[in-house]
Amino acid sequence: MSLIDEKWEILFEKYSIESRIKQDGLFYITADQIREVKEPRLMTKFDTRESLPSVFEGRLGILPVTRGSYVIGEFDLYEDFPEFRTDIKQITGAKIPEYLETIDINDVRSEAGAINIMSIAAIIDDFLGEENMLQTVSGRMGSGVFSFKVKGFSPGVEHTINVQNSQVEIDAGFENRNVFAIIEGKNVVHSNFLIRQLYYPYRLWEGKISKAIRPVFMIYSNNIFRLLEYRFADTGCYNSIEFVQEKKYSLEDIDIKMEDLVAAYKSTRIEPEPEVTFVQADSFDKVISLVENLNDTPMTTAEIAELFGFKERQSDYYYNACKYLGLAEKAKDEEGTTRVYITPLGRQLLKLPYKARQLEYVKLIMKHRIFNEIFGIAIHCGEVPDKKYIAGRMRELNICSEKLLQRRASSVRGWLNWVLNLVNRS
Repeated sequence: MSLIDEKWEILFEKYSIESRIKQDGLFYITADQIREVKEPRLMTKFDTRESLPSVFEGRLGILPVTRGSYVIGEFDLYEDFPEFRTDIKQITGAKIPEYLETIDINDVRSEAGAINIMSIAAIIDDFLGEENMLQTVSGRMGSGVFSFKVKGFSPGVEHTINVQNSQVEIDAGFENRNVFAIIEGKNVVHSNFLIRQLYYPYRLWEGKISKAIRPVFMIYSNNIFRLLEYRFADTGCYNSIEFVQEKKYSLEDIDIKMEDLVAAYKSTRIEPEPEVTFVQADSFDKVISLVENLNDTPMTTAEIAELFGFKERQSDYYYNACKYLGLAEKAKDEEGTTRVYITPLGRQLLKLPYKARQLEYVKLIMKHRIFNEIFGIAIHCGEVPDKKYIAGRMRELNICSEKLLQRRASSVRGWLNWVLNLVNRS
């Protein structure tokens, strides 16, 4: 149990929050009440479903309603990112002017830096099908006054929420003669996101300007800009969010062909399995994202959990995945705290350009027999075998216990699908 979990349990018990919600439907709590146990900003930052405190039991959520108060209730607050689809596998090339000597595309360490480059390369213009998009706003601002309906998980559950000058933070707003685009940026890969990060800014500006407002989520990882546009079908309904379009951009050579993957596969020699827990981390994109963030600073498993918005147990899963590939290791710092560090191999890999970097990831994966064998089958069949087949081969190789076979076979399949999806289909 994390420290945040423990602090919320204290608050739930002290203020009888669960029983009050059952009685009244909602419970309002002030920042001062939260501050009794910990800083409110840290106690209310839940960017993903997985980051919610255990006491919320996966059905409660929390929303800010003023600068100093929040409401807790049965709220469905999150939206899954769409899966990668075959019609959007192509990555679009983008360029920055050659005369800009101060920009290093291999050293983008923040959402703000990624948004800046996205603007310079006119990526936002191309994505929206607009011209001359200029950044006009960013930072914290008051939400203004508005009301909305938010649905719960139980049939028929719906609440009306009144917001009065809550704090809103916008990573960037771009505008031209026709539209205003709200940008929420992340440099960490998540599976879902908090709708409020787009909805509150949307409601703020929807009440101020007459132009069309286009909410956009930007994820920058592995030197790729992934942009997803959303819309709200009903302005007054939080859950009316709809996915509109997605596109990915790169400033580097991204032309990876199937022959490149086959060459990497054939040139890699299988090595003995390391003395590391076998991988149980389905998303290779998150593995890459963790390596990138470790390149900035070593982290405890609790800090990794906070960054990625999942439980501390999952932090260990993804750390073990990085260690399995030789990209991360644990060590104690000067104060005796155990932290996860990027290895010299990890730092060296991140210095490579996009194409070479992806193929190096492929080679690191192919050093392991189960991945090597199953990929060989995928080359001939055109797709990765199902989990049942993979689990059977893992059983033969005695990779893990029977009860873990299905979960870890899912990770093998996830990683190999990531490899195949590297092929840039034009």
